[in-house]
Amino acid sequence: MEFRYSSLVDPRHYQTHGLANGIPLRQHDDSVKERAGALRAQRDWGKFVFPIQGYNGGLGDRFSLIRVTIPECLPERLEIISYANEFAFLYDGANLCRFIQDAMEEIDLKDNLDGDAVTIPFLETFGAETVLDVTPKVAAQPEKRLQAQILAEMMSIDPIRAITTMEVWGRFVRLASETRARPFGTMTEYVPSRVVDVGELIWFGTLTFAMALTIPEEDLQECMELARPAYAALALTNDLYSWDKERKAAEETDQDYVFNAIWVIMKERSVSEKEAKNICCEEIRKYVQEYCEIVEEVQSEPAHLGKDTRTYLEAIKYTISGNLVWSIYCARYNDF
Repeated sequence: MEFRYSSLVDPRHYQTHGLANGIPLRQHDDSVKERAGALRAQRDWGKFVFPIQGYNGGLGDRFSLIRVTIPECLPERLEIISYANEFAFLYDGANLCRFIQDAMEEIDLKDNLDGDAVTIPFLETFGAETVLDVTPKVAAQPEKRLQAQILAEMMSIDPIRAITTMEVWGRFVRLASETRARPFGTMTEYVPSRVVDVGELIWFGTLTFAMALTIPEEDLQECMELARPAYAALALTNDLYSWDKERKAAEETDQDYVFNAIWVIMKERSVSEKEAKNICCEEIRKYVQEYCEIVEEVQSEPAHLGKDTRTYLEAIKYTISGNLVWSIYCARYNDF
């Protein structure tokens, strides 16, 4: 994997709590575009949806999410990727599933190459009866208008990969809409559902668009299977560092369970919160080590998978370390 837009961060300047398995932290060299995208999303949300108060998203004083999780994002795509990520933070996960489903029915996608309308298969699943337009209906909800803006900007940059991204977003909606509907009693049940919920498909679309990668059809299934331990590590890392915030939110709403690995481990093994966190850390280490071994094996057999597939798999390594370091330092999990 060639590094053109990022630099290594001195390991003396951050902690990993022993969970990175030696994966270095890389950071995109352009801090301006990420910040511009995130702040624009916040301004648009505050202007068109409702005012923002007490909110923390992807930006951070030390490390910001997109710069460290997609350090090789193409510079001209960094702002819209940051905007889209901030939009997802602004729109909570459960409502995001419902919203993407509804919003897709309001958007008409034009093929920028020849001007002909294109049909997106997953829209039909949601009951779209007509080919839609890049301009949202005047009466559309403000969230939908912002979503239409995101998709239109992506289409203007790279229509082919924008369509791929929207297709996997649609698959995510179908798979993730019910993952939080019930508590899980075991980690064996929980982890596969959490991998879906953490946005395996969302991140696939985001990363491939951000880096202009095309995963060949013949590689796709194996690519997703190979990446699964990485997404398990990402999911459990999120659970570990967001636990205190999520537990508090559940208490405030009188919810009798928390969709979080710490809760599942406590119930399954009858252990304390501290012990559950230690077990979660061991699970993260296991998945990260497994994934590093997978990437090393893929790199040792370069003819087995296409170049873009190998690049995607290696890029997720830096998503792991970036997400970990961001989670440790971000205000989103530490200021509530």
